[in-house]
Amino acid sequence: MKVCPNCQTKNMEGVFFCDECGQNLTGVASIATKALGQSGTDTLSKRIEGMATWGTASFAPNAALLFHVADYPEPLTIAPGDSPQLIIGRLDPNTGTRPEVDLAPYGAQERGVSRSHAALRRLETSMTITDLGSVNGTYLNGQRLIAQQPRLLRDGDELRVGKVVMHVYFK
Repeated sequence: MKVCPNCQTKNMEGVFFCDECGQNLTGVASIATKALGQSGTDTLSKRIEGMATWGTASFAPNAALLFHVADYPEPLTIAPGDSPQLIIGRLDPNTGTRPEVDLAPYGAQERGVSRSHAALRRLETSMTITDLGSVNGTYLNGQRLIAQQPRLLRDGDELRVGKVVMHVYFK
């Protein structure tokens, strides 16, 4: 992790600019990783033993997506039905733009969500997420997506559009 000298935000290793304030992080020393016990008997090892590291990528034809938006108690449920594509973004009352997955009730405009931010695309038995060239980026499990390059979405993934963070579950 790299701690921003300007705002003290912890940033992922390998980033050049602070995710929070944009401060240049080149030349900022990294925080060393704490070495964990190698015996396999520590509490963390016992807790994660046998757990899958990835959720399923299989998305059934009649399945729904649950978006658990951080700091909001009720999940946003999306039933794609037969729609091959759903746009994630925010309502724009000036132009009437209304995406299928509207994050306006979650403070989308203040949190950097574009009107047409990302697209969910249904494949035969899976779902992909694609950044649509948004200003503030789309992140999947902490990794910024390259615009127009689809990535496979899995049950339990963390998705961040702008600064709206949510966990995605298949139902």
